[in-house]
Amino acid sequence: MKLVSYYSSNQQIVKAGWVKQDKVYDLNETYRYLAERRGADMALPVSLLDYIELPEEQKQWLQSLQEEEDMKIPSLGLLKDMKLAAPIPRPPSFRDFYAFEGHVKTARANRGLEMVPEWYHFPVFYFSNAGAVKGHDEPVEKPAFTEWLDYELEVACVIGKEGKNITRENALDYIEGFMVLNDWSARDVQREEVKVGLGPAKGKDFATSMGPYLVTKDELEDCRDGEHFTLDMKAAVNGRVLSQGNVNTLYFSFSQMIERASQDCTLYPGDVIGSGTVATGCILELGTDVHRWLEKGDVVELSVERLGTLRNEIV
Repeated sequence: MKLVSYYSSNQQIVKAGWVKQDKVYDLNETYRYLAERRGADMALPVSLLDYIELPEEQKQWLQSLQEEEDMKIPSLGLLKDMKLAAPIPRPPSFRDFYAFEGHVKTARANRGLEMVPEWYHFPVFYFSNAGAVKGHDEPVEKPAFTEWLDYELEVACVIGKEGKNITRENALDYIEGFMVLNDWSARDVQREEVKVGLGPAKGKDFATSMGPYLVTKDELEDCRDGEHFTLDMKAAVNGRVLSQGNVNTLYFSFSQMIERASQDCTLYPGDVIGSGTVATGCILELGTDVHRWLEKGDVVELSVERLGTLRNEIV
């Protein structure tokens, strides 16, 4: 199932919806219909975060509508015609990992550096700005402080239920779904600040794109191989494909990332966990002889099989 956050007709309010046969239905109206039909007294979800926090039984009510032919809920229109926000516009937290070995090796080699042995000991992450999230087709402002603006081709999962000290074996049970992630980066700023030893900060502070929608985990079961998912990934700038990879090349799986993130720390519904950049998934790795740094007017499209295409223009 695809879950979306969309802008209402006045473009001021973000509401939640779900998709059936390429049509979008309002989530609040859907649950009003479901609650009345079941005689249930419940708080109706307004946002996707409200939905994710529902008891599992009530989430399954929505799933049952996928097979229902005579559904008495009016659609809002076709998905392609909706103005979308990020699925979780203000996630409770956003951790971005560094889990694709191919990207790490190449990016370090480009700087004349060997792999750090500790990288293989456990998956590492940094906290990014959960208040600077952009959705599909939302413009991304080029910060005045950078000349080296870059995209990063990633996948993210959204946590579906609260948990602490989650084991690797049980971690998939805590995932609500997956979406495409673009971790925009100011490389010239990042290059300087990481020398201080605290990791990226202002170089990642201005925008992260997520979307276009959240695909629930059950939709990807046929693509799953153990802890990994086989999904093609690609990135294009102004229609030219620059990056290609696959989610199954993760060195550390999402299960390992969740185990690490939840160690003596509680994860909450709506928390976002990013994979880090896939091999070839950014200009830093490819080199400016392949493509210059991003400029105003560039359109960046990140596509992941089954998860859709996330598009943003630099302004």
